[in-house]
Amino acid sequence: MPHRPLAPVFAGLRLGLHALFAGLLVLVVVRILLTNGSAVALALVGALGVVYLAGAGVARARRPLLGWMWVAALTAVWAALVWLVPEAAYLVFPLFFLYLHVLPRVAGPLAVVGTTGVTIAAFAVHGGLTVGGVVGPVVGAGVALLIGLGYAALERRAAEREALVSELLATRDRLAAAEREQGVLAERARLAREIHDTVAQGLSSIQMLLYAAERADAESPGVAHVRLARQTAADGLAEARRFIRELAPPSLDQGLGPALERLATAWGEREGVAVDLDVSDARGLPMDAQTALLRIAQGALANTAQHARASRARVALVAVEGGARLTVTDDGVGFDPDSAGDAASGTDSFGLRAMRERVEQLDGRLCVDSAPGRGASIIVTLPAGAT
Repeated sequence: MPHRPLAPVFAGLRLGLHALFAGLLVLVVVRILLTNGSAVALALVGALGVVYLAGAGVARARRPLLGWMWVAALTAVWAALVWLVPEAAYLVFPLFFLYLHVLPRVAGPLAVVGTTGVTIAAFAVHGGLTVGGVVGPVVGAGVALLIGLGYAALERRAAEREALVSELLATRDRLAAAEREQGVLAERARLAREIHDTVAQGLSSIQMLLYAAERADAESPGVAHVRLARQTAADGLAEARRFIRELAPPSLDQGLGPALERLATAWGEREGVAVDLDVSDARGLPMDAQTALLRIAQGALANTAQHARASRARVALVAVEGGARLTVTDDGVGFDPDSAGDAASGTDSFGLRAMRERVEQLDGRLCVDSAPGRGASIIVTLPAGAT
């Protein structure tokens, strides 16, 4: 919601202007009724009120051409009324503020000067050219110009202050998100250490003990069960180490590009898969966006190792319109994205869902391009200033 502390002030000034116009219009009506009661003058007063009220619709439309037309119609009706009722000249004072508010910067003061001349001429026609008939409109125009210019300057300063406050609030939200992300990273690192020091170490010890038991009594009838238990412990240890790698990504201290290079190189050596790298610098991205892209690349490569049976993979990072696009491709067995998550598909639906949630949090787009037998591509595009 916009932060506009001066909005009540501006609303009060506009309300005061409307009240002034209505009060002067009532004064003109009373003057007409006390004198000749001209039907034409009363009709012009009614027309002036209707045209003025039409300004509410013009303000909602926010179209400059409609504003010009409204001001022109209001001035024409007022000028006709002034030639019949001299007191209608006082209505020029609220009209001054309308000109300065509705018309562009140069046209507004010119309209004030023009209507001041009309007011002086009307006073001269009705009562002759007098000092009061000249000084009064001129002083009123000068005061209106000063107040109008001050109002415009105050409105500009208010808009600048509103933009500054909005930027500060957005910065606060980004900092809070970064702090949350850092907390998540710290917790993941702690979990990685705990798994390494407890589960992984325990499974490694179990595997070694079972291997020793297998060698000590290789001819025992139960050695097949021991061998199966050892293989199960080995599989559990491999999964635990994979969890540790996913929980503790490469450091982003040197930027996202070097982190992706280290990740892809280490993954390719470990899995025996050739990895093509096409990574550009992405230092302009916020830290949470860099972390998200690194996590997504890590998850995509993990899925490739677990399901794809690929012989080659590719990791590409390019800058696009101030944002970034990450592509992870493999030449594996592929899958049907529409059935991802089915037991028969063999895909990691949770991993894909986690990627999609990360991308949606940053207002980005995730595209999964795959089909059975023709590999898979994960394409992530983050906009400029993703946070």
